[in-house]
Amino acid sequence: MDYAYIAYTEDRRLVRGKISAANEQVASEALSKVGYRLVSLKPVVSFLPSLRKYLPARVKAQDMVLFSRQLALLTDSGVGIIQSLELLAEQTTNQRLRQVLNDVVVDLRGGSSLSAAFAKHPRVFSQLYSRMVAVGEQTGELSIILRSMADYAEREAAAMAKLKSALTYPAIVLVLAIVVVYILVKVALPPLMNIFQSFGTQLPLPTRIMLAVVNFANAYGLYLLLAVVVLAALTFLYTRTAAGRYQFDKLMLRLPIIGRLILLTELSRVCRTLSLLFRSGLPLPEITTLTRRVSGNRVVATALADVEQDMIKGEGLSTPMSKHPVFLPLMVAMTRVGEEVGNLDQTLMTVAQNYEVEAEDRMRTALGLIEPAMIILLGGMVGFFAVSLIMSLYGVLGSMG
Repeated sequence: MDYAYIAYTEDRRLVRGKISAANEQVASEALSKVGYRLVSLKPVVSFLPSLRKYLPARVKAQDMVLFSRQLALLTDSGVGIIQSLELLAEQTTNQRLRQVLNDVVVDLRGGSSLSAAFAKHPRVFSQLYSRMVAVGEQTGELSIILRSMADYAEREAAAMAKLKSALTYPAIVLVLAIVVVYILVKVALPPLMNIFQSFGTQLPLPTRIMLAVVNFANAYGLYLLLAVVVLAALTFLYTRTAAGRYQFDKLMLRLPIIGRLILLTELSRVCRTLSLLFRSGLPLPEITTLTRRVSGNRVVATALADVEQDMIKGEGLSTPMSKHPVFLPLMVAMTRVGEEVGNLDQTLMTVAQNYEVEAEDRMRTALGLIEPAMIILLGGMVGFFAVSLIMSLYGVLGSMG
């Protein structure tokens, strides 16, 4: 159970935080062992305890980048880890990060290592982050590792921001098109259709098609909307399963324009992760395991798992990669070159930069194609309605004449 505490440290500073313990006595003893004098200790009551593990960490990538750089700077300046974390906890404006850092300080005062304390909060500090910090603790290059992780997180955030920006405009236009069609079908068109029908004249074919659409929407629109909502909910639940997420990622990679962009972004992340881990000196099996676990695409992660199994058999890295079409030829060829000359981290970083440039070019191209296509689609729907109304109006005026 989690307990919120207020206590004084040995130097008479007031601290707040949260600690997990079996009961209140165990929590009090744990805090006393690290030199805290309790002022208040209360259980944390959660109204949705079963949903907590599914909630997002609420720590942005920018917060982690700033935290990593500041911790590296304080470490280089000779400030102790505990003092550095306490200072950063006081400075951060992110409540979630402040709470986690206070918990990490408690673990450090209890004798835990920094990487082990980070590993207790996987929604804030990823497994890759905790493992790299452990490498920094072992090699004495913690500040270098922290700066590398800050650069890594910064590039990851930039890549995801570019990908989201490519999808924002089409989504806005699509929502606008739905709103326009809804207003036409439910508000503007029904009175006009009733007027045209009251004259008893033969309506033009476009008008009859539009009338059929309006009548269908008015009669079954609610049921159609309900069916769409149910289908979307079932699809969402299916994608939460391992098989569903794999099929969804596979479908995304097969999209005609966005698929290549998603693949390039994911392979760039994989190459950067591999390069970072190779540079840190981790063994190859652990490198592929960590890379697979931080991958955001299940198709790529499954391919990396197969590569890991073949690599354990002694086939190297490039040969197993060549068996999977998800790894593009440039990545396979450069990996083979890196294995032969012994600078795999540099060649993989070159591949990552190359894919990032190509992804940015394809993003601009995709936006150049999607924007006019969406405008033409929206204009076509509105134009169809306008032509139908004008033809009906001329037909009615002709019959009256």
